[in-house]
Amino acid sequence: MGDNFLRELGLDRDESGEDVVVPFTLEKYSARGRIVRFGKQLDNILRRHNYPNPVARLLGEALTLASLIGSSLKFEGRFILQLQTDGAVNLIVVDFNAPNGLRGCARYDHKKLLKLTEKGKIKPKELLGKGHLAMTIDQGINSENYQGLVEIDNIGFEEIAERYFMQSEQIPTKVRLAVGEEQIRGESHPYWRSGGILLQYLPDGEKITQIPSVPVANKQENDEGWLTAKAHLATLDDAELLDCAISPERLLFRLFHEGGLRIFTPQHIEERCTCSAERIEDMLANKFSEKDREAMIKNGQIEVACEFCSSKYYFNPNQFLNIDK
Repeated sequence: MGDNFLRELGLDRDESGEDVVVPFTLEKYSARGRIVRFGKQLDNILRRHNYPNPVARLLGEALTLASLIGSSLKFEGRFILQLQTDGAVNLIVVDFNAPNGLRGCARYDHKKLLKLTEKGKIKPKELLGKGHLAMTIDQGINSENYQGLVEIDNIGFEEIAERYFMQSEQIPTKVRLAVGEEQIRGESHPYWRSGGILLQYLPDGEKITQIPSVPVANKQENDEGWLTAKAHLATLDDAELLDCAISPERLLFRLFHEGGLRIFTPQHIEERCTCSAERIEDMLANKFSEKDREAMIKNGQIEVACEFCSSKYYFNPNQFLNIDK
């Protein structure tokens, strides 16, 4: 592939780096999609929580998937991915605040995780077990939320996402996710990075702009372009998806340059938590009882830690004395 591939695509900008989502369409293959590449922003989230590697890797997949889906929102709202299971990793919550804010956290059962890792069972489907995943689009106080639920029965995030779009939106979808650590020369520890591609079928050149969309599940079985696009995506391995030396644009060109590839403006994603002292104070006053608040007192102060960003907030217990009367 020559260095002029951006000009071949009609782009007058440089290649993207990390922490971006890049939308694209494949006009000859009746498909559209998004590719994400994460470096520092993902590492900031995972490193702060200091989860065991299998848990961090799983949360990394969830953060990558939520960015692929949430970045398609055309309004200032939130895309919330929440997973609850009976597995070793029993809760994952990822919050994508449009247009580009991302945060996430996980909970796990230490004993279950230890048993599985001792047996070498660290694949996502082995860690998750059975449960359900809720994907919610929150358009603000003046609009109703849109939510889709997916049953989880020993499957990973790629299949979970494909099942979600088929059941909730009836859109044939293929997803590839990869999360790994990379050692950088001169650094004391490796850093987390991830990559992901979401590919969706568009019948008859239809332009699906955001969720929810038009059901198209029954139109794709014999579409040669869609079958070709899926076949090209299946050739992609984790190393390519994670390789920072290959820009998102170059990777798309390698995979789909014969499919009428059009690449659009990249969207930068950043780790950003929405917690604040004011929000925590309001939550303590309106959603917790006096007994609950007493249980949070440490060294004479109510201590609250944000599960997303680990920030700690402190309040005087006396300021809540009269609110329950």
